[in-house]
Amino acid sequence: MSRPAFSRRGLHADSLPGHLNDGAGGRSPADRRNRLPPRKGTGCRWTQVLLGGLVVVVLAFFGLGIWQLTLMTSAGGPGEFVSRIGGGGRRARPVGSVLRFVPSDLMRRFEEQRSALDRRRSDGRLGLRPPRLALVIEDTYKDSNSLMLLTLVKSLMDLGYTFMIFTLENNEAHFLWQSVGCQLSVLDSDSLRSVDWSNYEGVIVSSLEGKKVIPRLMQEPFMSVPLIWIVHEDILGKRLSHYAELGWKDLINEWRNAFIRADAVVFPDFSLPMLYTLLDNGNFFVISGSPVDIWATSAYIASHSRNQLRGNYGFAENDLLILVVGSYFFYGDPPWDYRVMHALVPQVKRIKELIGTIKFVFLCGNSTDAYSSTFQDVALRMGFPDGSVRHYDMDHDVNNFLYMADIVLYWSFIEEQNFPPLLLQAMSFEIPIVAPNMTVIRKYVANNVHGILFHPSTLDTLVRALSLLIGDKELSNIAHSVASHGKSLSMNMLASECISGYAELFESILHFPSDTLLPNSISQIQQKTWLWDLLDKEIKQTYAFTENENLLRNEYSRQRSSIVYLLEEQFSKRLMENDSQLVNKTYAEDFPTLSDWDDISDMEASEDYVSREMQEFDERMERTSGSWEDVYRNSRKAEKQKAEAYERDEGELERTGQPLCIYEVYTGEGAWPFLHHGSIYRGITLSFRARRSKSDDIDAVSRLPVLNDTYYRDLLCETGAMFAVANSVDSVHKLPWIGFQSWRAAGKKVSLSHAAEEVLEKTTQRQSKGDIIYYWAVMDMGLNKVDINRKLDFWSTCDLLNAAKCRVMFEDAFRQMYGLPPGMRALPPMPFDGDHWSVLHSWVMPTPSFLEFIMFARIFADSLDSLNQNNSSLTSCILGSSRLEVT
Repeated sequence: MSRPAFSRRGLHADSLPGHLNDGAGGRSPADRRNRLPPRKGTGCRWTQVLLGGLVVVVLAFFGLGIWQLTLMTSAGGPGEFVSRIGGGGRRARPVGSVLRFVPSDLMRRFEEQRSALDRRRSDGRLGLRPPRLALVIEDTYKDSNSLMLLTLVKSLMDLGYTFMIFTLENNEAHFLWQSVGCQLSVLDSDSLRSVDWSNYEGVIVSSLEGKKVIPRLMQEPFMSVPLIWIVHEDILGKRLSHYAELGWKDLINEWRNAFIRADAVVFPDFSLPMLYTLLDNGNFFVISGSPVDIWATSAYIASHSRNQLRGNYGFAENDLLILVVGSYFFYGDPPWDYRVMHALVPQVKRIKELIGTIKFVFLCGNSTDAYSSTFQDVALRMGFPDGSVRHYDMDHDVNNFLYMADIVLYWSFIEEQNFPPLLLQAMSFEIPIVAPNMTVIRKYVANNVHGILFHPSTLDTLVRALSLLIGDKELSNIAHSVASHGKSLSMNMLASECISGYAELFESILHFPSDTLLPNSISQIQQKTWLWDLLDKEIKQTYAFTENENLLRNEYSRQRSSIVYLLEEQFSKRLMENDSQLVNKTYAEDFPTLSDWDDISDMEASEDYVSREMQEFDERMERTSGSWEDVYRNSRKAEKQKAEAYERDEGELERTGQPLCIYEVYTGEGAWPFLHHGSIYRGITLSFRARRSKSDDIDAVSRLPVLNDTYYRDLLCETGAMFAVANSVDSVHKLPWIGFQSWRAAGKKVSLSHAAEEVLEKTTQRQSKGDIIYYWAVMDMGLNKVDINRKLDFWSTCDLLNAAKCRVMFEDAFRQMYGLPPGMRALPPMPFDGDHWSVLHSWVMPTPSFLEFIMFARIFADSLDSLNQNNSSLTSCILGSSRLEVT
């Protein structure tokens, strides 16, 4: 099956492989037998003559390649070469230059956030609960993406995080997440609306399918929740150019707006940001490392035969195949110049009769017939026997050639940011590699252990590298050793960096509120490998070829049902509907003349005269007043025609005669599903734009002008809504009891049940006098992770929740309120008898008691605000510690 150029996320990339650690490096027994026996070649003294000829061949191609670097720089001088990137124009780059993707602004913000977190760690801050994260996954299939996420989650849990897993599909692999200690919930269209994302310090979306939850996160009050979007698919990136050609700007903007919502869009390698350039908003980030290539290799070996592939491409069993590949960033250019190949014809003719055993396969260039024929023509002119040099374009499946090859020669002198994916794939196929000793390659590959390295400027080192791998008519023992060690290294080569990279990213993006425990340092990460053992128990059996074909078809059907194609279909359908409406409309270009306007004026004057005449005629006539049913019907009709803002819902009518009303405070459309409907509830919004339609919800901002200032609205939060109700309370509340309940109470599963509502109503009907308060959400809910032996009083708990400044700031505020001298104790004593304190503003009290409480609260808020005026930053909260709390 062919696939696009260097598409490393093909259909077979996540197919279920066979056993990953079978002790034989992943090859089938038949293929290993085909590799180990000596190859049948030419006659005597084969090794000496062949190596000598091989030296000439290597010098011919790669010496010529170096020559190209100097000949192609007529404008830029020596030491530069021209590369074609992504089919674009040519640009000159110096030899050994570094190709980098550096989101400088994003990295600068990340560094500032990590520095602030280090300072908070040094302060020895305590907390009440671990940081909570929500991970949204497409499904729980056992694939390479699940393996990566399982490894990350387990490692981050060791640092102190807790995870809640939300899956968009329900299947059989839930136990995998439960085995690492995670809770799992299935999201459908209904349950998605009932998730309170503000319960989590951050949300991680692990695929493009997670776009289904992005609209919820784009609504208040969830806009401030940090979002990390991991994009490992290339399917959308390849479609973006198609959208641009068709002029589908609205569809591009829909994806762009979704990407803008993310604090960071994370890719597993540096090729994907190039595909998604149209959606880049400065939040693209790359964390290298994924087991996808290793997983795909194992699946490929389980479903293909090496000898059969060689036969399909016309190679013999005893041919020694040397595969020459380059960087996938520059695969569009061949590694030599046709104009200078003829200079080496005499040297190549010397080994014309001896080169039949070695086959060079060059994987580069495009798929045009002219390109391929020109390539073969140049090879023949150089004296190579027909068929000894093959050229294939990048439209072929790279895995076919990697599996067939005996040696992989990596020809790229560009310093890349991450380890070349093609080399990693070759190592996972247990093939000895020969590569230039670039920095990123030397970082992982030990010379003569995991691969053979050569110096680009000294071709003798390349010749020696190849001579180490080729023995007498067979691959040498060193080649087999290098292949085996390379295979072992590739299994977990980038796992450690991937884990630490995500740990650093979380520290850079997440806000850790005052009540959360800070995560442990990244240096304490123990996990250095992918959790192969966790999945190895489920994939012991080796799948037959037909079974893998079924898996590929299933994977293909999954891709076709992707949200990318679903949105395309919806968008194209809307376009067709709009076009049909435009076609059905007829537009007559009939412009009125001056006489037409005169006729219209005469008609209007005549109609006005007739209307006045009829009105006077009706006034002179006698008529009956009609029945009471008609009067009632007309009044109801007029009531329905009122503006929507003045409509009354059933709840307002039901509250008539009730002793109690509980006001639910909310800040955005995202909170609507958590609000209650009934006789005792009424909503109050802190944002007029977020007010529910066809309801009698109160707009707190219009009732309390100070809330127009976003600083005070964010500072007072739900207390501001209480101030708004208390301001001219008789205009909105005339009942003897009043209560408040945060919308978060429903999200935290601590709101009143129907039985509790009935009990509360009956209680308030009997109790009509006295100061009393009833509450139902207690402070220690959700703090079960705290040491039960640690008893905390009210002020200690308040300090933990408010950056250790609660006791000091409250004492100063009380002292200023009552004019107390400096030496007198200002903090009121709080009982410490094992009972609970109320949180989330979930309480009811008599209305007179509420008004007294508001009078005190307003004086206290004014005193506390005056203390904040002395702060260096007038727009920060002195009781916050994280950036989100402070600002």
